[in-house]
Amino acid sequence: MDNGREKKLTYVTIGLMFLLSGVEYAVILPTIWRYLQTLDAEPYFLGLVLSAFSLSGLLFGPLFGHWSDRTRTTKKIILFANVFEIIGNFMYFMGYSKWLLLSSRFVAGIGAGVGSSIFGYLTTSTAPGDRATVFAAFMACRQAGLVIGPAFNLFLRLCDFHLGPLAVNKYTAPGLFMCLLWILIQLVVVFAYTDLPPIEQRENKNGLIRNDRAPERVNEQELVEDEEESDEEEKPLMGSQELVGSYGSLVTSHSSRNHPTAASNSLPNHSSSPSSTEAQEKQQSFSIFWNFSIFQELLKEEVLVLLSFQFATFFNQTALETMVTPLTQKYFNFGELENSIMYFLGGVTVIAGFLFVRWLSRCVLERVILVIGLFICNVACIWFLIFLAKPIGDFSCQLTEFTIGVFLQLLGLPFVSVAQVSLFSKVTSERTQGLSQGFRRSVGGLATILGPLWAGGLTAHMYVMMGLMMGLLAVLTLMLACSYNRLVEPAVDENVDGVDNVVA
Repeated sequence: MDNGREKKLTYVTIGLMFLLSGVEYAVILPTIWRYLQTLDAEPYFLGLVLSAFSLSGLLFGPLFGHWSDRTRTTKKIILFANVFEIIGNFMYFMGYSKWLLLSSRFVAGIGAGVGSSIFGYLTTSTAPGDRATVFAAFMACRQAGLVIGPAFNLFLRLCDFHLGPLAVNKYTAPGLFMCLLWILIQLVVVFAYTDLPPIEQRENKNGLIRNDRAPERVNEQELVEDEEESDEEEKPLMGSQELVGSYGSLVTSHSSRNHPTAASNSLPNHSSSPSSTEAQEKQQSFSIFWNFSIFQELLKEEVLVLLSFQFATFFNQTALETMVTPLTQKYFNFGELENSIMYFLGGVTVIAGFLFVRWLSRCVLERVILVIGLFICNVACIWFLIFLAKPIGDFSCQLTEFTIGVFLQLLGLPFVSVAQVSLFSKVTSERTQGLSQGFRRSVGGLATILGPLWAGGLTAHMYVMMGLMMGLLAVLTLMLACSYNRLVEPAVDENVDGVDNVVA
């Protein structure tokens, strides 16, 4: 199977995993509160269960990322992590007690931590210029899962039977459904996912093959000429020695003729170089982690700015998701159907935004996209402060104000998300990309824990709640203005090897 087909199948597999993560969120979230009520859970337990998923992802994301950095593989890590998703969702299906439900989301969250390894793989397997486009496509896959997820609940809510001692009803069915889907994904990963070498390694390999074949063709020509010029038996033997010595050693035919031992001396170096290079890479990767250079890298100005964007984006987004349902119930008397339609339309908006950003990333730099997204988020937050903190007008006017505010907030999300993820992959070392992406996702996980806690307790104090969100955006605006020039891919100095200048 050629590399192009392997890459396509691998990307399709990753897209399915992102899609499934969105489906899981959309299938479980609508019924989890009623599920907890059947288990006599207190109201605060909902926050604990939702936070448990983010907490385990926060803790295990960097570990999965470092594992992929050390081994330079992701397939076995994905297979290992998906086992936690399968077990966690089956525990959710069992649902004997509220504590089992809490544990189930924590276990499933461990599997979600593998996202750091996947983002690290995508970074090393794509060219910097294509990275924003690729990230936008996979993020859109997750949003597509959020859109189609509620549709599965239409038939899951009709379930009412038993599998042995276990009841399958509208509360437990989502766990069984997701368990089966993750098992299918395991099979897809086994047969369709391939650990391709980093793009730089593939390019270097292709370059070496091209460079090696040129001397080979030259030596073959000289061998033919030698055979025609002389009938001695030694001539072909010398020609074959030249051919073997020059292959892969960047030794030209002329130098081989003048120095007969050059080919034989270069051969051991060629045979030992891959193993020594591998050992050096592993040793360097080990020393990078244990010498804490990764932490020095994470403290760079541009990295801190992008991590701040990660936190503020997820904090504001999860806070908005938390406050939307109480607001629609308070002001518009929305029920489950109206909320489902609202979430569906919101998901479509976000998907359209990701597709637009995917196109825009081919035309402008990521930092420009980041500026556009931050501007939209600021406008949305100001709109919320003016019109939603204390709504004015009749029902239709309030509904219009609310719709515009939510639309603006969702519209800015793809711009900020794609730009900061793509830039983060460029300003951090590719050698430790998995670990770096793990820390980035941990920052996002912390925000998804704190955002709902902040918004959930302040739905009656909108000015306070929105004030903090606006403050975060103001700080981001100041940080972006001060560090704008640093938010670019670092220039790489290409060292020209001496072998390229060898005179034939």
